[in-house]
Amino acid sequence: MSEAESSSPGREIWIEKYRPQTLDDVYGQEDIVDRLESYIAQHDLPHLLFAGPAGIGKTTCATAIAREVYGDDWRGNFLELNASDERGIDVVRDRIKNFARASFGGHDYRIIFLDEADSLTSDAQSALRRTMEQFSDNTRFILSCNYSSKIIDPIQSRCAVFRFSPLSDDAVAGQIRKIANREGIEMTDEGLDALVYAADGDMRRAINSLQAAATTGDVVDEEAVYMITSTARPEEIESMVTAAIDGDFARARSTLDTLLTETGMAGGDIIDQLHRGAWDFGLSQRETVRLMERIGEADYRITEGANEQVQLEALLASLALDE
Repeated sequence: MSEAESSSPGREIWIEKYRPQTLDDVYGQEDIVDRLESYIAQHDLPHLLFAGPAGIGKTTCATAIAREVYGDDWRGNFLELNASDERGIDVVRDRIKNFARASFGGHDYRIIFLDEADSLTSDAQSALRRTMEQFSDNTRFILSCNYSSKIIDPIQSRCAVFRFSPLSDDAVAGQIRKIANREGIEMTDEGLDALVYAADGDMRRAINSLQAAATTGDVVDEEAVYMITSTARPEEIESMVTAAIDGDFARARSTLDTLLTETGMAGGDIIDQLHRGAWDFGLSQRETVRLMERIGEADYRITEGANEQVQLEALLASLALDE
């Protein structure tokens, strides 16, 4: 790699530059990759349903399957649609059917990849079910969603369901080290730990954060990562909670205000970090259970549109008031 390439972290989008091209390159989903490779080796690919949170390899696995099945011809035999943009029944009836009907040579079937399929309306899913039946001889569907419960049962029963889990810290750290080495980026151990913590199992977020942090200075360290990702240090979250439980509401509220106004965190992000760290704060089991109950209530209210700061202050106040 040339010096110009390694010194210009903003020239390319790294999540695309380092997107795995084959199933063997996919990090952290070994069991799923083994099953998918078995389907391909036996030339017996069923309809597939990939379910799981963002940034863990669902889309990457779908395109890698197409590359391995079709080789250089994969783009002509692989149709990718995003259901969140194209939600209506007309898309299912028109675009998918037209692609499924089109003639092709040299392959037994074509692949249609429907990303964010849980955004499809109920009518569109019913139309999709009928299309899957009609073109089962020459078309395979890969559906991707965050919540499989939003996919109607008739579709789920026609698919082999793969539930992707958030990536392990080791898998995220391994890929981040590899990219940092290839880009010639100096990174501290604390910086790597911060990237892994901020990513929370999301490889896409980890790589984006690394690229952003690499533009801020010569070294990717803990301070740069937390600043770029607008993430609170775990000790800050713990200090805020323990201050509230100890009855020092003023100190807890001051920490919260700093996170919201100076760090620039959203209320939902603070809720997520509270939830992730609840069992690591060194609280008694009773105190942790109380905290979890308050987190659940605040999360619901914020999701429904309530004022974030008011709800988070109310959470801290309830912890301070409880004996």
